[in-house]
Amino acid sequence: LMNAAVAQGVEAAQIAQHCDSVSLCFSKGLGAPAGAVLAGSRQFVAEAWRVRKLLGGGMRQAGVLAAAALLGLQRAEGTLRRDHEHARRFAEGTSGPRGCCAALDSPLCSVSLAAVETNIVMVDVRGAWPSPAELCDRLRAVSEEEEAETGQAVSVLLLPWSARALRAVWHRDVSARDAELARRKLEFVARKCQE
Repeated sequence: LMNAAVAQGVEAAQIAQHCDSVSLCFSKGLGAPAGAVLAGSRQFVAEAWRVRKLLGGGMRQAGVLAAAALLGLQRAEGTLRRDHEHARRFAEGTSGPRGCCAALDSPLCSVSLAAVETNIVMVDVRGAWPSPAELCDRLRAVSEEEEAETGQAVSVLLLPWSARALRAVWHRDVSARDAELARRKLEFVARKCQE
């Protein structure tokens, strides 16, 4: 919700007004160690409260977490905008509007820049090999060959999202430098797979 609001330049309430219920997590992008809120009709919230109690949920002295959540909300626009910029730079790479994979003229993968609106970049994987899971394994692994060629060891954790796509997500703990290293690692892995 907050990423969508920042990307569209509107208040979160403007988006949520069209929903029967809404949940907002305070961790990751907003930076709180834990916590979430749930909003909806009185009946919906009462039932959620009952189910939470049935499942053993609940916290005492949650004020410290609430303070972290409040701070995250107060800084949300700047923090999330930075995450969006890092994701965009990864998708663009040094190749400008063609996307990082296009710079390689790679038949392996592509990124649609039009689809990069927030902190999420979907990488489309083309061809029969490697699969998104195999590509993610190669991005996570560090080899001596990589260290010798690039002078650094970089492990990138991406998620195989579907049969032909993987997902990269930025949050407050991923810096501009991390985004650049991830882009270089993707280019390195794509080149090695083509060889």
